[in-house]
Amino acid sequence: MKHYKFFFVLLVFTALSCSSDKEDDVLDATSIVGTWDATGLMIDSETASDDAKNARDILNFLTAKDCYILAFTFKSDLTVTAHNSSNYIEINVNSAGTGLDIPCPTESDIETSTYTFDGAVLTIVDGEGETVNVDVEIDGDTMVIDASDLDIPNFNEGGELIFVRR
Repeated sequence: MKHYKFFFVLLVFTALSCSSDKEDDVLDATSIVGTWDATGLMIDSETASDDAKNARDILNFLTAKDCYILAFTFKSDLTVTAHNSSNYIEINVNSAGTGLDIPCPTESDIETSTYTFDGAVLTIVDGEGETVNVDVEIDGDTMVIDASDLDIPNFNEGGELIFVRR
């Protein structure tokens, strides 16, 4: 009988001392604060349009040169500033005539808005009062956003935009 009591006490102690890692997985509103650079566009190569494939390839090419054409800065005062250089991309024949070159754009469109973030859904209210809701996944310094939700030309067809925090 003493063995059963010992086993029962051990079982109760074990059950009470276990912690749940689920609490650690829950993001809070501050987990999005910082500057996030778009570094990749994940699309289905078989079904994506040529425009989406070109956007992915240009983003990859420029990112490899440490040129980030889309960035969001989320501040703790619930303002967000978007820097978008995609309208200023130029594709040139390189000087040797052997291929194409894409220089890093020096201009960008800048828009400041307000946002809320509940750990899973990002809600942005732009200067005209329009609201955009975006599902967001954050894992450390990597953020994944459904590209179609952002309504950014050439990135809004579908897939997922990958952002990395600076």
